[in-house]
Amino acid sequence: MSTGVHASEDLLFSILVQLIIMIGAARTLNIVARRLGQPGAVGEIVAGLMLGPSLLGALAPALSISLFGATPASAITIISQIGLTLLMFQIGMEFEFGHLQTPQHRKGALLIAAASVVVPLAGGLALGWITAPSLAPGIDPLLYSLFFGNALAITALPILGRILAQFGLTDKPMGVVAIAAAAVNDVAGWVLLASISALAAARFSGGALALQLAGIATLLIVARVVLAPLASRLVAAFPPSSGRLDPTLMAAMLAMTFGLAICTYKLGIFAIFGGFLGGLIMHRHAAFVSAWKGQVGGFVLVFFLPVFFTYTGLRTNLLGLGLADLGWLAVILAVAILAKILPVYAAARLSGYTPAESAVLGSLMNTRALMELIVLNIGRDLGVIPANLFTMLVVMAVLTTIMTGPLLRQLLPRTGHIIPAGVEA
Repeated sequence: MSTGVHASEDLLFSILVQLIIMIGAARTLNIVARRLGQPGAVGEIVAGLMLGPSLLGALAPALSISLFGATPASAITIISQIGLTLLMFQIGMEFEFGHLQTPQHRKGALLIAAASVVVPLAGGLALGWITAPSLAPGIDPLLYSLFFGNALAITALPILGRILAQFGLTDKPMGVVAIAAAAVNDVAGWVLLASISALAAARFSGGALALQLAGIATLLIVARVVLAPLASRLVAAFPPSSGRLDPTLMAAMLAMTFGLAICTYKLGIFAIFGGFLGGLIMHRHAAFVSAWKGQVGGFVLVFFLPVFFTYTGLRTNLLGLGLADLGWLAVILAVAILAKILPVYAAARLSGYTPAESAVLGSLMNTRALMELIVLNIGRDLGVIPANLFTMLVVMAVLTTIMTGPLLRQLLPRTGHIIPAGVEA
């Protein structure tokens, strides 16, 4: 074999070993987490952290370097980004605003969504501005503070949906309001994140920013006027049958999604937003959404998602936090939790829900997990989130998700809701 072929085979060998470890560790801790009453994604996030410098890198640095290198391999980075694009496509498809039909639920969801965005965003902006000199020296304080605020404001819609199903809340008023509010929250969060990314990419040039925003607006118009009708015709021409997608339709949707990802990348707001936009285009085709989730969705969650969690874990060093950082971590946790739970509680009470129901809604909206990690990686890639703060916010994302289950076990019985068997412990 030539030297080039040997190098390719060596790279393939290395990546396959990494994938086996990532997928195996993620699936193992997914099972452990679910047996402990936590969402499986929490276990997968922890698995990613364990494979990074926080555990494996500390206990066996030579082994860690031989397996994963000093930094994530470019192939792993690319796989994680493709996986995120497909995941965002699925998240976009699963956005459901039909829960807002009942007036009380509509009022409650909108008030709760507003409270869950505005107050944490303001708290994050203030905390970002205060901490910028010490935690982010040399980084533009405005961009840093905006990302900080957005990180505190986000709610993890996919994980929240799993928690609602786990506790039997998907068809209950509290669950309906929570998932609708989380959907509105995430739309606001992604719009804000795209705007901040555009601002960062434009490097404060007014002309460049205006051109970029015009490009984004044009893309949205094209998606609505051209791509959405085209997608409808394709679904009609190649309809899903028996829960299976026609290969031609699947290929067309993949091409559309990746094409949109290219467009958003060229517009400076990251490729994953193209995936999300593609999902929104396909949202109203229920048969397609169901078939995609059954045929493709499982592979995305089992293969691509662990790669992303490990990619995040390899960039997170919990042992790198000093005493001063731990103090700031405590402050960040306090602000993140209180700025979510208290305003959501107040908004729920104003919407006519009981104190116990309002407390449940506050606890649900405090869930961050996956969506938070996506935001943080974007901030890290843009250079506006320094390494130590990245680690602190990853910890915040994990802890605010882990605390949701225990809080629900304490609060739900007070609302009269019977927790399904197997979830009580």
